Amino acid sequence: MQLKSLLEDMEYEVTQGNIQQEISALIYDSRKAAPGAVFVCICGAVRDGHDFAAEVTQKGCPVLIVEKEVAVDEDVTVIRVKDTRLALAQASAAFFGHPARELTTIGITGTKGKTTATYMVRSILEHSGYKTGLIGTIETIIGEEKIPSANTTPESYMVQEYFRKMADAGCKCVVMEVSSQGLMLHRVSGFTFDYGIFTNLEPDHIGPNEHKDLADYIHCKSLLFRQCRQGIFNADDSHLEEILQGHTCEVETYGFSEDADLCASAVHLTDKGGTLGVAYHMSGKLDMDVEIDIPGKFSVYNSMTAIAICRHFGVKKETILESLAKIRVKGRVEIVPVSSKFTLMIDYAHNAMSLESLLSTLKEYKPKRLVCLFGCGGNRSRDRRFQMGEVSSKLADLTIVTSDNPRNEEPQAILDDIVTGVKKADGEYITIIDRAEAIRYAIENAKEGDVIVLAGKGHEDYQEIKGKKHHMDERELVADVVRDGNFIK
Repeated sequence: MQLKSLLEDMEYEVTQGNIQQEISALIYDSRKAAPGAVFVCICGAVRDGHDFAAEVTQKGCPVLIVEKEVAVDEDVTVIRVKDTRLALAQASAAFFGHPARELTTIGITGTKGKTTATYMVRSILEHSGYKTGLIGTIETIIGEEKIPSANTTPESYMVQEYFRKMADAGCKCVVMEVSSQGLMLHRVSGFTFDYGIFTNLEPDHIGPNEHKDLADYIHCKSLLFRQCRQGIFNADDSHLEEILQGHTCEVETYGFSEDADLCASAVHLTDKGGTLGVAYHMSGKLDMDVEIDIPGKFSVYNSMTAIAICRHFGVKKETILESLAKIRVKGRVEIVPVSSKFTLMIDYAHNAMSLESLLSTLKEYKPKRLVCLFGCGGNRSRDRRFQMGEVSSKLADLTIVTSDNPRNEEPQAILDDIVTGVKKADGEYITIIDRAEAIRYAIENAKEGDVIVLAGKGHEDYQEIKGKKHHMDERELVADVVRDGNFIK
C-alpha cells in the first residue's frame, strides 16, 4: 500500500522524508516493529509511544506518525499530526480499505443497557436475514467466530480489522457498544455510523483514569451524535438535552414520554414459574404488543432500543417478537432454569448503583424472599464493598456474602468489609467464602417463591486469585448442584 493513500483522510505535515513509498503494515505496539511498517506513536496511560521511536526505526520501521518531536535518523519519514489517536483511526480505516462503507454500522452508547441491546439487535436482524457482526463487552462475533473482549470498545485498528473480517465474511451489518472512553480516545473515529443510539446516562466512570467529571462524561457520550446519520434517543433521560448539544444527525426518540416517536404504555410484570418477564404496548411509529422473558422496566427500554433500530430495516413485527422471545444475554439478568418453584439468575451487577437497580427491580415482582449472593473484587475500592453490602442488606431478605475476584487480597478481609456494610441495614446474612459452596447453599436452601441473584460475575468464566485466572463458570456450578438434585423442584 502507498503511504500517501494511508494518509488520505488526515491533516498532517511531513517534517522529514517523503510519502511516496510502499508500506507493509500499520502498528502502534513497538513489539510488532518490522521492516516496512508505519509506527503510530500513541500517548497511553502507562507508556508513551514516542519514547520508542528510535527503537522501532532501528528495527526497520521507515515511517513514524507523531504528535511530538522525536529524534530519529534522516532517512526515516516523520508525519506530524495534532492527535495520533485520531490519526491511527483514520489510517486504520484506509489500511483495511474502509470496510465500514460496506456495512450498515450501528453504535450504541449509554451507561447501562448497551450489552443487552446489542444482542437484541443482532438477534432480530439475523432472524430477518441480515448477517450481523457484533462488538461489545463480552465478545466480538464474526459469523461463527467468537473472540473474547478486553475492552467494551477495542482500539481503532482492531475495530477496522473486525469490520474488514465482517465484510469479507458476508456480514451486511455490525452492531457495537460504544463506550465514552472509546469516543474520547477516537477508537470509533475514521468512519460515520449509520445509526447512533443513546440509552441512558448516570454518573459513572468518573475518576483520574477515566473522566474528570460528569460534564466530561456527558460530552464524550454526545460525540457519537456528531458522527452518525440517524440518532435514536431515550426520550425519558434527564441528560438528553446535553447529549443532543452539537448533534449533526437526524433525531428519533423512544420511551414512556407521550411525545416520543415510539411510546411504551400498559407495562405489566410477568411470572411464568421460574421465569420473570415484562410485557407492554408500543405505539407511535410502530403499534404492537411486546413481551419478553427478561425482568424489569429496564428490559422495556432495552427492547425498545432494539425495536427502534430494527424498524429502519423494515423488519416484520412477527420477527421482532419471535426474536425478543428467545433472547438471552450471558450474565445480564440471565435466568438459569432450575426449578418452577423459584427463580435463579446471574447478573453482572458489580457496584452499588447497578446492584440497587437490579434488586429494586426484582422486589417489584414481590418474591417470597429475595436472596442476593455476591462478593467484591480485590485490589479495588473498599468503599464499594461497604456500599454493596448496605444496598443488599436493605433490599434483599438474605445476603450471601462470598468471594468474587480476590486478586492479591485475602478473601476473608474482603468479606469482612462487605459485612461491615451489611450490618448498616437489617437484612439477614451468611458468609461462605468459597463461591461454589455459596451457590450450592443458595440453591439447596431455596424456598418456594424465592428469587435468587448471583451477582457480580455475570459473563465472566474465571476467578482471579493471586495473579492467576482459574476457570469458574457459574452456569457450570449451578449445573453441578442441579445434577445432585437436593432442592425443591
